[in-house]
Amino acid sequence: MTDFYKMEPFDPKKYIAENVLLTSEAMEISGVTRPRIASLIKTGKIVPIKKTGATSLFLREEIEAKRDELISLRK
Repeated sequence: MTDFYKMEPFDPKKYIAENVLLTSEAMEISGVTRPRIASLIKTGKIVPIKKTGATSLFLREEIEAKRDELISLRK
């Protein structure tokens, strides 16, 4: 028997709105300051998916993973 799956149309605007973060949003989710975000970028602990000038974009799942890692390190 063959299973068929209906694929939903991919909406790139919705994906970006839900999964791509600005630096300010990354700061809020991770609970760190702007200088700490800059330090994490400089040391390669987080990598922006795009950086133009002073603006950096991040994937939500990577920021949430870093937040969880930082919380566990604080304990």
